[in-house]
Amino acid sequence: MRRRSKASLTDVAHEAGVSLATASRALSQPELLRADTLERVRRAATKIGYRHDRVASTLASGRSSTIGVVIPTLNSPIFSDTLQEMQRALAAADYQLLVASHEYDPAGEFAAAEKLLSHGVDGIVLVGGSRPDATWQLVERSGTPVVQMWCGHPDYACVGVDNFAAGSIVARHLMSLGHRRIGVITGHLRHNDRQRERFRGVCEAMEEAGLTLPAAYHTEQSLSVPGGRIGCSILLELTDRPTALIGTVDFIAIGAIAECNSRGISVPGDISIAGIDDIELSAHVSPSLTTVHIPSRRIGTETVARMLSLIKDERRKEHVLLPIEIVDRHSTAALNR
Repeated sequence: MRRRSKASLTDVAHEAGVSLATASRALSQPELLRADTLERVRRAATKIGYRHDRVASTLASGRSSTIGVVIPTLNSPIFSDTLQEMQRALAAADYQLLVASHEYDPAGEFAAAEKLLSHGVDGIVLVGGSRPDATWQLVERSGTPVVQMWCGHPDYACVGVDNFAAGSIVARHLMSLGHRRIGVITGHLRHNDRQRERFRGVCEAMEEAGLTLPAAYHTEQSLSVPGGRIGCSILLELTDRPTALIGTVDFIAIGAIAECNSRGISVPGDISIAGIDDIELSAHVSPSLTTVHIPSRRIGTETVARMLSLIKDERRKEHVLLPIEIVDRHSTAALNR
């Protein structure tokens, strides 16, 4: 049986009754055509089974209609919420999102960024601003627009939140309830500027209230429920154990609640626990988690808006800080003296 030849752009133009140039613009620059002409070309392409050759289009226009994003981990609801909103916003603008992760490894982030850039992405999104100079040099040499999320280097566009303020807000909330012995479970601080800033916010809020955070009251763990359980178990073994705990992400705080529940320690009767992020699960654990709301979905949509703006005008490198707020639920209460 003879194989049917692949439909070409010339075939589309003939079927639609337009010039080859018009057919090409319909697929690469649709905003330049009248709506009825664009619809006629698209119907013709569908009828004859034409598939747009992205590689050829990229070579011709210098654009791939793809945006790359490098995130620390795929195993996080806050990042998945952000990615979902990015995908929706990019699809509406006829772009495709390409995702890579590096598990908080700077070398892994470099490799992921290098791979995405080699695919000719029109823009690249990075999380945070703390990374080796080699990664920034890689991005600079590529000439590719870059937007940072959550926080970032002042020389590049960023959509994020004040992570220092997030730490300060949750610490002040617990102190307003009378707590003075506050333990903190963070992620590993070395390669995570969001975690460093949240921890710094906690420490400075306590210092302003005349309190100090002893080294024994802080432990670094994985950003996970098991990490929260391990961190909580360490702090519960202290002679003067904390009356309140902060998990600098909700997963850690949820793990701490689970550890207390397994030991018969009442939350918040015996110990108050609070987090930062406000992931969906936090409202449904028992007790429901007091936390700081981070607008992860809006970070996604605003990041796309900034990226599309940068692609059109590379001089616009503004920093956008989105609002955050405490969400007071049932895992915190006034100190039971």
